[in-house]
Amino acid sequence: MLVPAMVLGGIAAVAAVALGIAARIFHVEEDPRFKGVADLLPGANCGGCGFAGCTACAEAIVRGQAEVNACVIGQTDTARQVAAFLGMEMVDNEPQIACPDCRGGIRATRKYDYAGFDDCRAAMQLFHGPTVCDHGCLGLGTCIRACQFGAIRMGDEGLPVFDPLRCVGCGSCVRACPKGIISIISETTKILHWNRYSECLAPCRQKCPAQVNVPKYIEHIRKGEFAQALMTVRESNPLPLSTGRVCPEPCSLACRRQIEDEPVAINYLKRFVADWEMAQDTRLHIPVAPDTGKRIAVIGGGPAGLSAAYYLRRLGHAVAIFEKMPALGGMLRYGIPEYRLPKRILDWEIQGILDLGIQATCNVELGKHFSIDFLRAEGFDAIFMAVGAWLDKGLGLDEDGLEGVAPGIKFLETYHHQKEITVTGKVAVIGGGNTAIDCARTSLRSGAEKVTIVYRRSRDEMPANPAEIIAAEEEGIEFRFLSAPSRILSEDNRVTGLEVLRMELGEPDPSGRRRPVPVAGSEEIVPCDLIIEAVGQEPDLEFLKSEGMPKLPLTRWNTIDAKEETLQTDVPFIFTGGDCFTGPGLMVEAIGAGRYAARSIHYYVTDGVIPPIEHRQTDLIPASLFDSISGVEEKPKVHEPIVSLEDRLGTFKEVEGTIDEEDAVYEATRCLHCGTYCYDHDLEEARQQAEQDRLQEST
Repeated sequence: MLVPAMVLGGIAAVAAVALGIAARIFHVEEDPRFKGVADLLPGANCGGCGFAGCTACAEAIVRGQAEVNACVIGQTDTARQVAAFLGMEMVDNEPQIACPDCRGGIRATRKYDYAGFDDCRAAMQLFHGPTVCDHGCLGLGTCIRACQFGAIRMGDEGLPVFDPLRCVGCGSCVRACPKGIISIISETTKILHWNRYSECLAPCRQKCPAQVNVPKYIEHIRKGEFAQALMTVRESNPLPLSTGRVCPEPCSLACRRQIEDEPVAINYLKRFVADWEMAQDTRLHIPVAPDTGKRIAVIGGGPAGLSAAYYLRRLGHAVAIFEKMPALGGMLRYGIPEYRLPKRILDWEIQGILDLGIQATCNVELGKHFSIDFLRAEGFDAIFMAVGAWLDKGLGLDEDGLEGVAPGIKFLETYHHQKEITVTGKVAVIGGGNTAIDCARTSLRSGAEKVTIVYRRSRDEMPANPAEIIAAEEEGIEFRFLSAPSRILSEDNRVTGLEVLRMELGEPDPSGRRRPVPVAGSEEIVPCDLIIEAVGQEPDLEFLKSEGMPKLPLTRWNTIDAKEETLQTDVPFIFTGGDCFTGPGLMVEAIGAGRYAARSIHYYVTDGVIPPIEHRQTDLIPASLFDSISGVEEKPKVHEPIVSLEDRLGTFKEVEGTIDEEDAVYEATRCLHCGTYCYDHDLEEARQQAEQDRLQEST
């Protein structure tokens, strides 16, 4: 035993001497910056950066193998300190957080009962999990255990709930989820997203022109999470205060609850959370991406222009709005009466958009005070044309020069420029849209003795908001349906009456409505002192003929021509949207167009290429439009408070009020959360078949 011990001792001694000599010859001194950077990192060793702890992350940063902002916990503050220590420049990155895509949960249809190891990855090995939907959450909480920051919990519906204040966007949950339903996304991702046929979409969300995630914000309201509800709305609609008052709710027409009950009061709920913020006398923080160095000019400060400006700014671009009127708002300010949309509310909402860092110049007109060439010379990388449709269409009844004939939009616009306006005598309003109703109700409030609306079709075919029609009737406005103006009567160049012809409905026209046909010999006289023509508008595009303007092609409807898929015109850096592209439409349609244009402009100025939206949802998904429901308890719909008839006539006091918190939370419980196909296997099969049919048609 002694000899082996001596041998081992000798070997050890020789090795020690050799190592000592080698250390002197091959000595490598550690870069002191490793320790310096490591000391600046939080020391959590979470692995969220993708390296094995903070020391490894520090070494990677020093060696240039990782960015200075690699630490997901320290985020911007730590990144700035590391950059300063290393003498490097730091470029801000947009914060990212985890977001799940599944809404199925415990109600999802099951293929079998799983009783194995409590891990989603284990369940995935058995026929891709127990749920029918191949993309649905398995609900075993693997993502919860993977999160080292306590940012995920299991909700009551069997779905993981993510806390955005705790989530650092490390991606651990993404890597742990075998179904791939969790993504790390930013605010930019949300803004650029557009509905796809491959997604679980509720009918109301499909029907909304702005594509607001209606079920999501209603669910937040149900839980009392009003700030989250409002932020959800603003992902797609930057004007919830205004739309909450004047939107005709196309979404509610698709609400499935109305099959057995009344539809959910979607717009009342949107208005509630928007008013809730304003009542706090503070504004929720709206994140803006780091500056891109790109400049965008927006021509027109109406809903389309404001929407585009809002989202372009949030995407990190410098935005300047140019508006020919004295104030921003477009038709919201100059075409909608005070009793529907108080201007103090519109002002507050617009100011919130400008506070993001958007410049606005009013009283400047394109083609008169500046040109497209001027904007390009000033360094603007792209231009969004959102000039609206302000040109009233006349009737061609030899009304030129007569006293007592007023175009509808001009009539409403006058009320913004002049505080006190008196209307006397009898008024005849020609038209059946919202502008006609607004003109009639405004005339009544201004002192008119009698107001009559003349419309050439039936009541059922009036394009005006049904609620506005009812309100007009309540206020005493007379409707003459199936009547078309044929001649204006006058005396001493002053209007005295309107001759109308009785109409009958014939065959449908291209719009699908039955065409009105005059009845011979049915002339009648409507006595009146003022005739307001509210029969439609079109864009005023005379500025395109001015010097310094490129040649933009127009459609046969006198609107700016552009590609439907991108809203890009024949001049690559010019985009368009809203009424000057589609013709007069709804406010919410203009808002959707503004965000859609912002997406195209963003890709154009950053990548040079605008990627198509795969499987973009443009029509309602038949599979989601079920026509029967069972097991739904009937719950009365909440109705907004209304100013009494006595109090509203003679004043421009806002007629409709906002529901209170108790009613809002109750109304939110009426939502059925439909559009989630994993609840019904037949719906999922139908959706997949519809998608295959669409793909075959496109090829």
